[in-house]
Amino acid sequence: MKITLVCDVFGEENNGTTITARRLIDGLKARGHDVRMLSTYSDPSGDPMFYTVPCKNFGILNEYVEKNGVKLAKVDEDIIRAALDGVDVAHVMMPFALSRACLPILQELDLPFTTAFHVQPENVTVHVGLQNFEFANKMVYDFFRSTLYKHTNYIHCPTEFISEQCEKHGYKAQKFIISNGVAKNFKKDPTIKKPAEYEGKFCILFSGRYSKEKRHDLLIKAAMKSKYKDKIQLIFAGRGPCENSLKRKGRRLPNPISFVFLDKDKLNETINFCDLYVHPSDVEIEAISCLEAITCGLVPVISNSKKSATRYFAIHDTNSFNAGKAGDLANKIDYWIEHPEEKELVSREYIDYSKQFDIDACIDEMVNMFEQAINDKKQLKNV
Repeated sequence: MKITLVCDVFGEENNGTTITARRLIDGLKARGHDVRMLSTYSDPSGDPMFYTVPCKNFGILNEYVEKNGVKLAKVDEDIIRAALDGVDVAHVMMPFALSRACLPILQELDLPFTTAFHVQPENVTVHVGLQNFEFANKMVYDFFRSTLYKHTNYIHCPTEFISEQCEKHGYKAQKFIISNGVAKNFKKDPTIKKPAEYEGKFCILFSGRYSKEKRHDLLIKAAMKSKYKDKIQLIFAGRGPCENSLKRKGRRLPNPISFVFLDKDKLNETINFCDLYVHPSDVEIEAISCLEAITCGLVPVISNSKKSATRYFAIHDTNSFNAGKAGDLANKIDYWIEHPEEKELVSREYIDYSKQFDIDACIDEMVNMFEQAINDKKQLKNV
């Protein structure tokens, strides 16, 4: 197949959508498919598979937007047409301007296309402090539906949770529940040892963009409340606009927070020497970072937020805490510090549990969705 992926946000792997897109590209190419990427990304090697549109100028907000790891596209119809020329199917990954601009061209060319739901409304409303206002979030759901998703017959939903949310908000298209999957390099490696600088410390990892809805601040509060705060070492893997704020909030901790940005091999190494993974995020469609951790057997403690699909990855009550409650999170952290033998048993459970997120199986399901879109279009043309 010749496939064009349309993704307004693409480039550095500092957000889940970019990571998902890159792994989808690699998986499709490994299966012999011809893949194009339409986005703001400019490949330094000049790879002809990348069709690059310019970035939108937000004026005085440019710095804030870029700190979020976002480079939103400015529409260029000629480049869009070039990227779609001669392909068998397009996969539209985000509900922003570039994706919406593709719609009339896809319809004009009568090309089959699928969509994906990777952006929760709360990821948008959090930037104006309205993430907890249901009316505001409903307005964004309605806007996404009216401008993109009502025009498609196929929506890729990474989790059943987000499929249910789409159904609840009137998204009528067929939903394909397919995990974004975990890359092959993430696996338990007992040969990896804790670095000397962390010897004697209980290392807690959270991998996620430094943004408000991820709730790094809550984990800092919980570490302060822990009976073992003197031995806790927080490691925040990511980037984002809240980094300076988090550094200020973490100053009272006995051990300074480690702020790092890691490639996937270094992240795998870090997961393997850490003692616990905490996912305090209020809003999450899937959370690849949590899947990567549990695939390596790192026991998690996950927020039970009703707006987070990640809560379903909690196998036991001790793997979950009450959303927004630093005291409860501190109690769960203390529990795992005090029960190392049980943690080892649960680690093995998570390794078995994570096998369902194998990247190869997920890519195969994506291919099946693309093929269904192509075949459905052929049947319509033959009617």
